[in-house]
Amino acid sequence: MTRARIIGLGSYAPKRILTNADLEKMVDTDDAWIVQRTGVRERRIADESEATSDLALKAAQQALERANLVPEDIEFIAVGTTTPDMFFPTVGNIVQHRLGCGRVGSVDLLAACAGSIYSLAFGSQLVATGKYRRVLCIGAETLSRITDFADRGTCVLLADAAGAAVLEAYDGDRGIIDFDLYSDGQYWDLLYMPGGGSRNPATRETVDARMHYAKMKGNEVFKVAVRLFVDCAERILARNGFTAADVNLFIPHQANLRIIEAAAKRVDLPMDRVFVNVDRYGNTGAASVYVALEEAIAAGRLKRGDLVLIVALGGGFAWGAALMRW
Repeated sequence: MTRARIIGLGSYAPKRILTNADLEKMVDTDDAWIVQRTGVRERRIADESEATSDLALKAAQQALERANLVPEDIEFIAVGTTTPDMFFPTVGNIVQHRLGCGRVGSVDLLAACAGSIYSLAFGSQLVATGKYRRVLCIGAETLSRITDFADRGTCVLLADAAGAAVLEAYDGDRGIIDFDLYSDGQYWDLLYMPGGGSRNPATRETVDARMHYAKMKGNEVFKVAVRLFVDCAERILARNGFTAADVNLFIPHQANLRIIEAAAKRVDLPMDRVFVNVDRYGNTGAASVYVALEEAIAAGRLKRGDLVLIVALGGGFAWGAALMRW
């Protein structure tokens, strides 16, 4: 059976660090409140010269280098992002050209923070079907560009980063075993951005009304997110004949430490088998899972044969899970 296996990982975070102490000077909040409610201590913010494609390019270059490949080896590019440079061309299109790939296909997948799982699932299927041998999957965000720094409910969380994974066809038991993708639009008003699309195109009025920033109902998001995290994790494990005891490492979307801890407890996974870096990066959207996976490898948290469970959830809601044998 042909599976898609990750052969190279890369990540990039902007140099600028925004600490909780910095936020205390910008909005009515303090370090103790932020840490208690979110677990975040600092986050990375892109500078004025950096757009989402710039972050994506650096992560992709590192992933290719670690896979011992050149750009011409890539046959398709799938990017998860909520904050593209512009509506079109896509981030994938820009990265394809700047990376130096041939005229390969590319696509941006808009599933909010679940863009990580969606891009990984999309890329893995292109490989598993035999259509392509190598696919570059990317998650990249500059969420600071849609963050209202007068809203302490969102500005303490959202941040910028990019991660990338090179997938290659593999005939064996390693690689991506299975994935599930879900969405439920009834929750749209819990986490959304009202301005900038066809319903509320940019005008002086929409800008003055601060409609081009992310809006979130934090308490409601917490309740729904934990339930959906747990449900998709349990479903994918059960369908593939596993239990939580079989999972060597759980890599959740780094949305909020309280959500991660609550979900892990309900799935019956101890925190020593859960990878957490939300304290240093905040919520980096579609980049989050890729960055966490790259850091887990660098930290020696995964070895060959380990079972990895990945879960991510984003506004809409869109969410999903993936199982892989490392």
